[in-house]
Amino acid sequence: MKKIRVLVVDDSVLFRNLLVQSLSEDPYLEVVAQAGDAYAARDAILEYRPDVMTLDVEMPKMDGIQFLRKLMPQYPLPVVVISALDARVFDAMEAGAVDFVCKPSTVERSKVSDFIRKELGTKIKIASTVRVGNLKRVESYPVRGVSAVNKDMVIAIGASTGGTEAIFEVVKQFRTDIPGVIIVQHMPPGFTEMYANRLNNQCQVAVKEAVTGDKVMPGRVLIAPGDKHMRLVKVNGVYQVECKAGEKVSGHCPSVDVLFSSVAKTAGKDALGVILTGMGGDGANGLLEMRKAGAKTIGQNEATCVVYGMPKVAYDIGAVQYQMELSSITNKIYGLLKTN
Repeated sequence: MKKIRVLVVDDSVLFRNLLVQSLSEDPYLEVVAQAGDAYAARDAILEYRPDVMTLDVEMPKMDGIQFLRKLMPQYPLPVVVISALDARVFDAMEAGAVDFVCKPSTVERSKVSDFIRKELGTKIKIASTVRVGNLKRVESYPVRGVSAVNKDMVIAIGASTGGTEAIFEVVKQFRTDIPGVIIVQHMPPGFTEMYANRLNNQCQVAVKEAVTGDKVMPGRVLIAPGDKHMRLVKVNGVYQVECKAGEKVSGHCPSVDVLFSSVAKTAGKDALGVILTGMGGDGANGLLEMRKAGAKTIGQNEATCVVYGMPKVAYDIGAVQYQMELSSITNKIYGLLKTN
């Protein structure tokens, strides 16, 4: 098998060397070059033609986000951002990064190696498969022709790689009359709150990181916390969420399968499920449960997915009722909710 050629970009010589040493231990990866700033990175890209680049956000001369904005239109390249707990990582995703990982707080060799084995190495391998052209933000079709919706429904959405931007494309057109929305996006703890706040500032609906007891209500979007499974429950006839730590399910915590399965059991036919871009199969079985329970289900199509993994598995097992491009999904949701 051909090794994935990696360019490591980080201004810290110590951390950069640790990354290079640890990544070189993976038989599927080959570090072909390293750089300490954007200008050296640009030269290395042209000389070594890497398959994937890891990129620090904080760098001298030009930060990682500025670099991405200049790089991607001219030389589209899968990029995995390594960031401290900083909301600017979502600017990097908007600028064209495939994914991100939380930078270790230590440079201890064993912990950095563990971080690379469990997180960074996996995301580099996923990034190497990405269609970088699909990272370009496209304008969604305006919602038209729906004057009234069934507010007693529950909308559940799941996504992984590429999902931060895909979710934004769907949610940014939700009106305040949208039924309660609950979302699982695979993301480290801490970042989910930042992501929820970012959406809250950019969208018409209210968005927050969920806590146990939060009500699922029209005009509100709840994002699962990055280290807890989120389930839909019904208390005294009112839909709420329950967020609890637990073992990984389908490889993840939070898990889309856990959310969708709870929605199937609790809301049944009064629900609508949406599965978006992401690697693997998390959410497929849960979405099938939802469809069997009478819920409407939507899957993002291959042409617009950053990674056509989760939606493909869901489609292949018969969980997806309507498959479509990302820009049409919000319109379809409103069409399925209309009461007139």
